[in-house]
Amino acid sequence: MISGEVRRFLRDSSAVRVSRSMRDVAYKVLQAREAYLNEHQREPSLDELAKGLDMKREDVVFALDAIADPVSLYEPIYSDGGDAMCVMDQVRDDKNTDEKWLEHLALHEAMGRLSERERRILDLRFYQGKTQMEVSQEVGISQAQVSRLEKGAIQQIKKAL
Repeated sequence: MISGEVRRFLRDSSAVRVSRSMRDVAYKVLQAREAYLNEHQREPSLDELAKGLDMKREDVVFALDAIADPVSLYEPIYSDGGDAMCVMDQVRDDKNTDEKWLEHLALHEAMGRLSERERRILDLRFYQGKTQMEVSQEVGISQAQVSRLEKGAIQQIKKAL
């Protein structure tokens, strides 16, 4: 009865709803961690927990993450008497910045100004990673022509940007 109440508490007391099976796995991981701690007098590693439960390491990590309390992005993590530093100040997405979106849009617009042939050559060269010789065979022109068209297209794009 007590273990059932503990499971219910773990399942129902979180701000984020997690499946019952995931919570049950998390409960098993916590029990195994406690048993390991009592036996060895130290915290077990994730690999040791996974091995003891005959699970993948990733499943142990997912289970523990599932029961972790969510943290607000505005939660202060450091304050020296002045402005507090929040979690949001530490989290940054360098891949999806406004500048990257603008560069992508500008590149897309500049590519749209090229001829179909030039776009195809740039696509084969830079997106598909083909050599100038492979592109020349596919497009049906000489390697020198591919080089000249590629160079001209890149110059047009640079001017547009």
